[in-house]
Amino acid sequence: MLEKFKFFNANQTFVKGMSQKMNLPNKLTIFRVILVPIMVIIPFLGIQGDLWGIPITYLIVDFIFILASATDKLDGYIARSRNQVTAFGKFLDPLADKILVLSAMLMLVEMNKLPAWIPIIVLAREFLVSGYRLIAVEKGGEVIAASKWGKLKTVTQMIAIILAFLDLHAFGACFTGTLQGADFVLNVAVTVMMMIQTIATIFSGIDYMRGIKKYMKD
Repeated sequence: MLEKFKFFNANQTFVKGMSQKMNLPNKLTIFRVILVPIMVIIPFLGIQGDLWGIPITYLIVDFIFILASATDKLDGYIARSRNQVTAFGKFLDPLADKILVLSAMLMLVEMNKLPAWIPIIVLAREFLVSGYRLIAVEKGGEVIAASKWGKLKTVTQMIAIILAFLDLHAFGACFTGTLQGADFVLNVAVTVMMMIQTIATIFSGIDYMRGIKKYMKD
């Protein structure tokens, strides 16, 4: 009888723990991860037509990216305001962000809108940050807070990707002298934002490298 009670109590504890993990912020994070394969599949569906001169496929992909990006801000706000921050959320939230951004950038490379060296720099930085976090945890240190470069990277990255899906021309086409009017303005905005986010990515990576140095002394 006592063994049955212990089993029942342990089962209740497990269910309670899972319910805490699957709170609203974590559900939003999981939803963001689910949106990524949907976003990637859309261009292969052969959707015809355009709106305002922009292919409907691009508009749908852009809408999904905006929706996913919005959940990133929303889940963090809800978790902090309701005191629902969990270890599961701390693990999955930044991972979901990386998957979303890199997937979108690779799609832009596939669409010939973005040179491959930009997502390569972003990917290298993410490996560096992940390595730093592993070392910091192993050494019992604390992960440094996001710097001004990290915050600038996040904002400009999202804006650049959103605009890039709407732009019909490749990165840097504004320098060729072939674009005019709205096409020129949009391409300039995309190119400038992509360059700013790339520079911010590099400098935020340098900030993490400075943090790693103190753990490399051992």
